[in-house]
Amino acid sequence: MHDPFEFGGNPETGKNVSLNLEMANRHGLITGATGTGKTVTLQTLIEGFSEAGVPVFVTDIKGDLSGLSRPGIAHQKIKERLALLAHDTFSGRAYPVILWDLFGKTGHPVRTTISDMGPLLLSSLLNLNETQSAVLYAGFKIADDEGLLLLDIKDLRSLLIWVSENRQSLQPNYGGLPSASIAAIQRNLLMLEQQGAEQFFGEPALQLNDLMQTDFSGNGVISLLDATSLLQQPKLYATFLLWLLAELFEQLPEVGDTEKPKLVLFFDEAHLIFKQSPGVLIEKVEQVVRLIRSKGVGVFFVSQTPADIPAAIAGQLGNRIQHALRAFTPNDQKAVKTAAQTLRSNPAIDTERVISHLGVGEALVSVLDNKGQPTPVEQVLVYPPRSQIGPLALEEWLLQLQRSPLAGRYDTMIDRESAYEMLAQRAAQASANTVVGKPAARKNNSPVEDFVGSMAKSAVRSIGSQLGRQIVRGLLGSLLGGRRR
Repeated sequence: MHDPFEFGGNPETGKNVSLNLEMANRHGLITGATGTGKTVTLQTLIEGFSEAGVPVFVTDIKGDLSGLSRPGIAHQKIKERLALLAHDTFSGRAYPVILWDLFGKTGHPVRTTISDMGPLLLSSLLNLNETQSAVLYAGFKIADDEGLLLLDIKDLRSLLIWVSENRQSLQPNYGGLPSASIAAIQRNLLMLEQQGAEQFFGEPALQLNDLMQTDFSGNGVISLLDATSLLQQPKLYATFLLWLLAELFEQLPEVGDTEKPKLVLFFDEAHLIFKQSPGVLIEKVEQVVRLIRSKGVGVFFVSQTPADIPAAIAGQLGNRIQHALRAFTPNDQKAVKTAAQTLRSNPAIDTERVISHLGVGEALVSVLDNKGQPTPVEQVLVYPPRSQIGPLALEEWLLQLQRSPLAGRYDTMIDRESAYEMLAQRAAQASANTVVGKPAARKNNSPVEDFVGSMAKSAVRSIGSQLGRQIVRGLLGSLLGGRRR
């Protein structure tokens, strides 16, 4: 078989194209119209990374990438393609795959905490306006100062209720906290819960190391996120992907230039990430994409046209694979012209004309050389994957989950003491004091002292010694507003 990173060749010229593994952390872009072969190209690239010992995280939008875990069979079309490329043998093989699902139905649950999500991403997810976002930021600051953990949605809701009840006493330190804005945040939280997103917030939270594993043979493990249902919730899909980038940037150490990436991410339907995101968030994502390569992480976006990606981010995507675009309308013609301009020209190829005449499984490719410069565009036929093309059968899917090395680690949600429980304790104590005729005296204490009294204050100090009380914020915390637990 061919070199795993020799992912395509030209039958007429005999020239093959390989992805430069050392430059994979300079990111990439796979584009083309529906039905032109993007998914097969994606599968072939994932196989190459896995064989090279590079872990991969990929969003499975159409639900047909689970076949990576089963050997492929050489049907007639595969044989014809290999014959054209002077490779007349086929060796099917399976790859190590771990299945994930934000809702925990078709894979291991993926969770994070409200605190780790941070107010910027959460504001975007909740569609908050500027005033409401400011109130949410204040709520996070109040939770920080109070030593209250925000782990799940009920924690945030309890905090908002407490803030609403204590707006006047909080105003000198945190500014105005309009009740209308607090109510709007609560309503949007309710809508988020009704969409099933409450499963995404809580513990045990996803450990990034579980996405960066190799198997006993040294193959990179492929983490496959079932995103088929997420297409119905594009905001949640986009927020999750941006959160993942944020967490990787914050947690991973600097590694500089390496022989191969530590992790490669493939984000399908990338336009959903940017379509409804506010400008300030896109600016932060641009910063993360620019800087995350120094952490050894490569990011590949998959979409229909290069115009789907904001220019500041698209300019950082050095490896380009362009499948066919059809020019039926003036807008289509403009998209073809734009796509052609994003590829380094080759005197032997009329790029703009070729883009609209490419067949299924054909692509124009420009990758980065050893100096980090884009190579002249080449027209290639993409090699067929060695694994199964298409999804697993239901019984195979269930077996894959049962045999997972992470089986049982994330299945059961943990609900440890956090803001909800602590505020409930306060309410119970206040109620008890009222019953026995001893209402709590109002003293010039801090909100924490007023909240918990001397015994609970000692507990907060204990928590503070473990959490750093003022929750530590890394560089990304300052960028996206997130926090480490």
